[in-house]
Amino acid sequence: MEYNNIRERSEHIEQEILMPYAAFSAKTKGRLFPEEKCEIRTEYQRDRDRIIHCKSFRRLKHKTQVFMSPEGDHYRTRLTHTLEVSQIARTIAKALLLNEDLTEAIALAHDLGHTPFGHSGEHVLNDLSKHGFKHYEQSVRVVDKIEKNGKGLNLTYEVRDGILNHTKGKQPETLEGQIVRISDRIAYINHDIDDAIRANVLKNEDIPKYIRDVVGNTTSSRINSFVTSLILNSKDGELNMAPDIQAVFDELHEFMYANVYVSPYAKSEEKKIPDLIGRLFKYFLDNPQKMPQEYINIAQNEDADRAVCDYIAGMTDHYAVELYEDIYIPKSWRIK
Repeated sequence: MEYNNIRERSEHIEQEILMPYAAFSAKTKGRLFPEEKCEIRTEYQRDRDRIIHCKSFRRLKHKTQVFMSPEGDHYRTRLTHTLEVSQIARTIAKALLLNEDLTEAIALAHDLGHTPFGHSGEHVLNDLSKHGFKHYEQSVRVVDKIEKNGKGLNLTYEVRDGILNHTKGKQPETLEGQIVRISDRIAYINHDIDDAIRANVLKNEDIPKYIRDVVGNTTSSRINSFVTSLILNSKDGELNMAPDIQAVFDELHEFMYANVYVSPYAKSEEKKIPDLIGRLFKYFLDNPQKMPQEYINIAQNEDADRAVCDYIAGMTDHYAVELYEDIYIPKSWRIK
């Protein structure tokens, strides 16, 4: 069979190999703004590449996952979490003969709108902004209106849907998006256990024995148990784990909330976040001209509250602290 270009060949391979309920790149609902198609890459491959090369993706390496600005080389950051979600999701999508490129694009972009200081920063911005704040909504805003100096990445509908619905509310429309939603939970529950043990918040023996008996004693064995169960028990376009594995998965989630996510160690610095973000928010709301030009543009085209929220949400932990110190902490000076 002859093709006009490599993209068309790839689209044909998808049609031949993937399950009928997969999301085919040739059948995307399209982009916000029509574009000429690439001769080499499928639409979802282009989305993945745009996400990897954007500034918001690079900033994830200095954003908190659970432990606030941890000292140590091996704690997870928002970037390493994103990569782990992508790896898990791609494994599942490939095994189920679904669209691996779409799955990867959604996974890589799902947390682009996350604030500095993890969910603590998210809660503070939600309280401060008259628009409210949800990181999954902000992630879509990042790819639609903030990246590329306000032009956005112009991603496909299916990627944007997967980003928006990766954590709460309605399920994503595609199975690929639903895989990312499950993979997000598999990743953070297990890597947060690993980080908590490293921080001496948990011992492995603290995890209830019946959970360890079912899914194993290590991070890799737990992830393997959940992923394998999902692959072997999903069929006909429905994603399911075996009932006993699903029960353990849910119980492990509850265990982590009770023993790690609200622990004094993990949250020891959290009480400082409302003041830090709150004072930055007020300062830039009173002085919008002090923000970078791209956010000044948002203030002029929408409103200052929206622009300040966008600016702070995009900050890394380190940058937010440095900016706070620069604005509010007196500097040393000398008399010549």
